[in-house]
Parts: sequence; structure tokens; C-alpha cells
Amino acid sequence: MELTIRKPDDLHVHLRDGPWMANVLPHTAMRFSRAVVMPNLDPPVTSTAAALAYRARILDALPRGLRFEPLMTLYLTEETGIEEIRKAKLSGHVVAVKYYPAEATTHSNRGVADIRKVYPVLAELENLGMPLLLHGEVVDPAVDVFDRERVFIERVLGEIIRRFPGLKLVLEHITTRAAAEYVRTGPASLAATITAHHLMLNRNALFQGGLQPHHYCLPLLKTEEDRRALVRAATSANPRFFLGTDSAPHARAAKERACGCAGIYTAHAALELYAEVFDEAGRLDHLDGFASGHGAAFYGLPRTSEKLTLRKAPMTVPRKYPFGNDELIPFRAGAACDWTLVTHE
Repeated sequence: MELTIRKPDDLHVHLRDGPWMANVLPHTAMRFSRAVVMPNLDPPVTSTAAALAYRARILDALPRGLRFEPLMTLYLTEETGIEEIRKAKLSGHVVAVKYYPAEATTHSNRGVADIRKVYPVLAELENLGMPLLLHGEVVDPAVDVFDRERVFIERVLGEIIRRFPGLKLVLEHITTRAAAEYVRTGPASLAATITAHHLMLNRNALFQGGLQPHHYCLPLLKTEEDRRALVRAATSANPRFFLGTDSAPHARAAKERACGCAGIYTAHAALELYAEVFDEAGRLDHLDGFASGHGAAFYGLPRTSEKLTLRKAPMTVPRKYPFGNDELIPFRAGAACDWTLVTHE
């Protein structure tokens, strides 16, 4: 069996930089026509000039013959000014601004500690029609780590929607039934991305046969009930939900240590993994919308004319990939995917 869809968009990906980017970029560019590139480098991408320079480095690293458009983002800090947001909009290449709660995830130490301090920026984003991408967790030692997304919705997201009803919001990499339901019933200005790994794993995968560092991501995997709710949302054909891999490469040495990094690398087989989920749900006919239509419509992007074909045939994932001077352990390392990428035009 084969499935041909429009070449999709990845609305949330980490490409890193330098030699590490050169190792992972081809995986994304083979499977996606465009991708919203996260700005949490070290140092983070906080200005339009830095975003455009990063974009140039991505295009320089793109293998010959591959067509791919990086869609850039700015890292929101409490010092971000309204003029910088206007520059970003005028650049034609910066499509969104990313909100990280301070200390919530990788390289988020310069994120926002008090969302009220960036309300003027949110008002300008609303005025310009520019989306705000939300890492939807609170960072509060009194809140259980598995409840951070739910509490963010209760404490922060609802207030943002109330104050800025016209602001486009993407609640990224949702992990819970509560988040899926909130987005489903929320205003038209609210959407969500869903990752392949949150569709395929529950939190038991963190501990099967011992602690599994390559299944550690943020937000954390949740319950089986939550996973099933995410599958229902992703495969429902609801345009509020669209593909964002949150593929996050880390060197093996950075993952397999006492204080390992959060992130799961899925770019090497992203479309194959999503196809497996939609096939198991009996909703392959909805994959094109989720992967290639809903996100483009939300961002106001033209639909791609390129096509991509997948075949239902086993593909064994390599046990590792090169990653700078280290190596990268991919999702499903050494195991099989049910689908294989056949062509990309």
C-alpha cells in the first residue's frame, strides 16, 4: 500500500547549529517543505538580525537538490521590544515569536519569568497578526511536574486569551487530554501541535527495563489515557491540530549522563511515524490535512504543490547517526517502522 500526500510542514523543529545542524537538517528537508525553526540556541535568537543570519546558515547547510524553507522565530525575553517585533514582521522570514517560561526546558534560562512584563509585546503581536508559540508549562516547585501543562492552561493561557482575544496562539507539543479538549473547544485563534512521540508513547516508556534517557522529553510523556486522547485529536480532521515534531537532537553523551538533556530525535522518520499512528487509528485519509493543510492555513501560508509518497513496508531505523564529534540516538533506534519514505519531489 502507498500513500501520496502534499509534502508536509513541520511546525516545530529544532535544527541546532554548526556541524550538528549539518548532520540533522537533511532528515527534515527530505520530509518537509517548510519548518518552523525553534530559536533556543545558545545564545538564543532574540533579534531579527540573528534570525536572518541563522536562516542563512540553514540554507547554506542544505544539501544540493533539496528544496526547503526555514520559517524563523524569535525567542521572547522580558527585554524584547515592540520595534524588534515590527522588524521581524517586516523581514518576511520571521513568522512567529516563541514563549519559553524561564528554566522550563533546554536553553530556556533567558525565557519569561513574569508574563505580565511582555503584555505590550503580545498586544503588538495581536495587532500584526503574528502567532505566539507557547511552551505551555508553569515552572513552580509547588506544581507536580506531570501537572505543569494543566496548571499553565488554568493560570496563564486563559488570561492571555482573555486579554488578547485576537492573538494567534499555538499551544505546542500538547501532552494531555485536558489540553486537547481545551484547544478543541477554545477560540478560533488557538491551535496546537502534536508530536509523534507523544502520540506513540506514554510515561511507562521512561522506565521500561530501567531508566530510558532517550525517551526523556519536555513536556514529559503522560498517561495512556492522555496518549489516546492525543491520537483522537490528531486524527480527527479538526483544523486546530497540526504536525509539529519537536524533534530535538542531543549528543548521546548529553543524554546518557547523571543530568541528561530533554529531547527526542524523530526527524529521521517523522512522516513514517505519523503514518503508523494514523494507520493504526484507521484515519490515513486525515494525515494530509494534519501534516500538510491545517498548519499552513493557521499560519496563512500557501499550500505546497510538492508531493511525497510513503509505502507500508518495514524500515529499520539505524542505531545511531553522526552528530558533530559525537553520535545521536534516534527514536526507535535499531527497531522497525511500519512505513517507508519512497519519493519526495
